Amino acid sequence: MGKLIVISAPSGAGKTSIVNFLLKQIEALSFSVSACSRARRENEKDGIDYHFLAMEEFQQKIKKGDFLEWEEVYKNQYYGTLKSEVERIWRKGKTVIFDLDVIGGINIKEQYPNKCLSIFIMPPSLTILEERLQKRGSESADSLQKRIAKAEREIAKSEEFDKVILNDDFSMVCRHTMKVIQKFIG
Repeated sequence: MGKLIVISAPSGAGKTSIVNFLLKQIEALSFSVSACSRARRENEKDGIDYHFLAMEEFQQKIKKGDFLEWEEVYKNQYYGTLKSEVERIWRKGKTVIFDLDVIGGINIKEQYPNKCLSIFIMPPSLTILEERLQKRGSESADSLQKRIAKAEREIAKSEEFDKVILNDDFSMVCRHTMKVIQKFIG
């Protein structure tokens, strides 16, 4: 069994950009594509950004035990990690890297306490986080408020992670995260 790297953060804290940087820099890493039941955004590709599943299909996979972890993040919006994704990456002899919400990250760490490095990317402040989410232009006012409220709950769980790294300078957070991961995977 290989190793796992979990990168978690509130939505808008920069975890996806950091993971994309790490994938370009560390050849031993391979990205675990999460599954979700939400609608695909205009710029997203199935099997690349997410495995987009209809809600019924997602629920069937839950019943069959196909997920390593899953969560109903928002009402009728499920996200999860398919066991087949992790197995696919380990068969290639790579280290799995995840871009997960906080609960998903904690769930993976609990299942693989000695094989998993969990990293929480801390936003500089909730105000800055809200500005980043607004710049995306993909959130309604109601959705934005739900994400900020969720971010507050997620930040409170940051101490459950192996490392907490502040994202106030993107190039520095990328370099620091890369050093922490390289030390872990050897």
